[in-house]
Amino acid sequence: MEVRIGVRDVGREVTFESAQTPAAVRESVTEALSSGSSVLELQDEKGQTIIVPTATIAYVEIGVQEKGRVGFGTH
Repeated sequence: MEVRIGVRDVGREVTFESAQTPAAVRESVTEALSSGSSVLELQDEKGQTIIVPTATIAYVEIGVQEKGRVGFGTH
C-alpha cells in the first residue's frame, strides 16, 4: 500500500510502500498528531523507518492495498 506525506515548504512528497494496513497507518498518524508527539514514525515494506516531524506535515494520503494482478493487460 502506498503512503504519501506532504511536507510544508518542500516541493516533493515523502512516498513509500507500507506493509501495514490502511487502518494501522491512519491510527499511527492520528495518534502522533493528537498526542502532541514531535514526530510521526512509520515503517516501509522493507522494514526501514520513516520519521517526519509532525509540525511539518501538510497532509497524509493513505492508498488502498492492491490485490495481486494477473495478466498483462491494463485498464
